Amino acid sequence: MASQEQGNQTSVTEFILLGFGDLPGLQVPLFLLFLVIYLVTMAGNSLIVLLFVADRHLHTPMYFFLGNLSCLEICYSCTLLPRLLAGLLAGDRTISFTGCLTQYYFFSALVATECLLLSVMSYDRYLAICNPLHYAAQMSGRSCLQMAGGSWIGGFLACCISIVSISQLTFCGPNGIDHFFCDFIPLAKLSCNHPLLMDMLAFTACLIFALVPFLLTLASYVCIISTILRINSTTGRQKAFSTCSSHLIVVSIFYGALLIAYMFPTTDRLSHFKKVLSVSYTVLTPLVNPLIYALRNREVQEALCKTCRELRFPRL
Repeated sequence: MASQEQGNQTSVTEFILLGFGDLPGLQVPLFLLFLVIYLVTMAGNSLIVLLFVADRHLHTPMYFFLGNLSCLEICYSCTLLPRLLAGLLAGDRTISFTGCLTQYYFFSALVATECLLLSVMSYDRYLAICNPLHYAAQMSGRSCLQMAGGSWIGGFLACCISIVSISQLTFCGPNGIDHFFCDFIPLAKLSCNHPLLMDMLAFTACLIFALVPFLLTLASYVCIISTILRINSTTGRQKAFSTCSSHLIVVSIFYGALLIAYMFPTTDRLSHFKKVLSVSYTVLTPLVNPLIYALRNREVQEALCKTCRELRFPRL
């Protein structure tokens, strides 16, 4: 849909999310797959938040940040998956210009917040393993609130720059977004303006909110691994590795997919590959985070068993 402006110029007022439209025979299987992922993601992350709130033994800095991460993943999934599911089920993939900007803003803000929050979590593990004597003083309740709040506020404020930049672009057709959600680079490619400035903006944003936190996280884990290797006890080394290895795996997958998607130029050959990569950090990461970070943790498992016993045998 477009409205007439000057001469033959038109201004696009709604977009079409092409998504997986090139796979017509897989629409129903994809719908069922993403529906299961959405339900499991929401259930797993909601369970973790409820456990952290209900069990006072989990009121520690590490679990406080994990609770924030689960809240973020819930918001993340609600921003993208319902619209994707509606498009797969009903076939209506149109989205208004305002709706597209709104979806992009919340998506980008939550991605930036997750990048910052993951680096804060790695700093928490660095202090716990490399500097345990000062851990309690440096990770006080006030410090945890400041770091978590700074991640949320920083992520949402920083994305105001990109949303203002996109809102100033002129879209005069075509209006088919080669993605399953409104993202910066596919949107900028549809504009009538020169794309170089938008490409530079996307590169700079990814550099600040993905590459820098990733390097800080990597530096933290270099120090952590160095400290673990100096532990004489084999049991102590295994316990420390089990605490951090899962975090490092998820962080590497998340940051790696993000950096490839936004820091490498988008060509026709890479467009489909980047679409697949985006599934990993928008759909799969919120799904596996509850399992890798929390549900494999012994303390969380004990809290879950305790809650189940109390629900099954309530006190009279």
